[in-house]
Amino acid sequence: MSRWLPGGGSVLRAAAFGLLLAAGLLLAPAGRGAEPVRLSGPVLVLEVADAISPGSAEYIDYGLAEALRVGAQLMVIRLDTPGGLVTSTRDIVKSIFSSEVPVAVFVAPGGARAASAGTFITMSAHIAAMAPGTNIGAASPVAGGGSQIEGDMRKKAMNDVAAFARAVASRTGRNTEWAESAVREAVSVDEAEALRLKVIDLVAVDVRALLLAVEGRKLRLASGREVVLATRGAQRISLAPNWRQRVLTLLSDPNVAYILMLLGMYGLFFELSNPGGILPGVVGAISLLLSLYALKVLPVNYAGLLLILLAVVLFVLEIKVVSYGGLTIGGITAMTIGSVMLIDSPDPYLQISLKVILPAVAGTALFFVWIVGLGFRAQQRPPVSGGEGMIGQLGVVRAGTEEGRPAKIFVRGETWLADADEPLRAGERVRVKSLEGLRLRVTKVGEEAS
Repeated sequence: MSRWLPGGGSVLRAAAFGLLLAAGLLLAPAGRGAEPVRLSGPVLVLEVADAISPGSAEYIDYGLAEALRVGAQLMVIRLDTPGGLVTSTRDIVKSIFSSEVPVAVFVAPGGARAASAGTFITMSAHIAAMAPGTNIGAASPVAGGGSQIEGDMRKKAMNDVAAFARAVASRTGRNTEWAESAVREAVSVDEAEALRLKVIDLVAVDVRALLLAVEGRKLRLASGREVVLATRGAQRISLAPNWRQRVLTLLSDPNVAYILMLLGMYGLFFELSNPGGILPGVVGAISLLLSLYALKVLPVNYAGLLLILLAVVLFVLEIKVVSYGGLTIGGITAMTIGSVMLIDSPDPYLQISLKVILPAVAGTALFFVWIVGLGFRAQQRPPVSGGEGMIGQLGVVRAGTEEGRPAKIFVRGETWLADADEPLRAGERVRVKSLEGLRLRVTKVGEEAS
């Protein structure tokens, strides 16, 4: 037994060593990481050249779904944006972060920019590139009207956006310090400086040059899977937004939302003024519903909206009340101020253009002035029915006055009994002075009817 124990111990140690070696061999690939998968397939190219809106977010989601469907190895977003809505920007960033298709954001062509919201979208991509003559940055939060946010609200907004910028840059391995300075100091740089600061990965003159530059690049996707691009000579497929995304983008335009709101109010006004027209009511209701959707996604100043509604009320009252133009002037003033205040954003692309506001206000004012003018002229026009309508009318004597009997006058297609201060003869022309009961009082006009 004493001789067996050492031998048995050696066998046990050898078996244990063998198990450890086998376990090491099994675990070794996991420790090193699986070999990256070399991708193949086409490259999908999207074009975002407007303010970031719900339509933009849906377009990019549509592109990612289409990229999976066609087996694309890369989706390129050609970006040129002045900024956009924060909610839509966050939606796009989340979609890119969770994508199983590599995404390259390419700020192009020359002269394009990735300002404000575009900064976050560019930094969130697996590959960030810019064309010569482009810029990126300027992502500071500001208050409506372009003024800086003050006090605790400024600190809160600044910290929130700065944290978002750092999180995006950290996730993609880019310059977190610069990302924060783009928010806190509104820093903006060109493509060369962005490359030097490691804000972007490369500079390319066009999409073809971009695809050549990223050939063989290794990327890690949301699932942790590593892939290698094979974009040299890959087929390029351009993907345009569908009709729904175009409509959403159009509705996100403040000018379109403003026009739809006015059309809606006009349509309902005409329908209520002349019930049974149907068409004005239908057009007004549809326009108003579309404008409500647009105003839901835009940063609306409700004081401006109330001023516009007040203007409409004043215009309507001008028709009902004699104010000698006072209500119209008040309506014009309220509509102009309300239109300028309606969208609470300092960014020009999120404001209503004066080229839209001024014609809209002028057209509305002229319309109601015309309506008031029609009413005023109607009041000044002599009556055309009843006794009042007879005064001043010309007639012809059919039967002259006889002792104790009135004359008979033919006026406005009717024969009337008439009295006069002097005798009347048949054929003479007379003018009606007044109506006394069922008799006219007339006077000669000096000539006889032929």
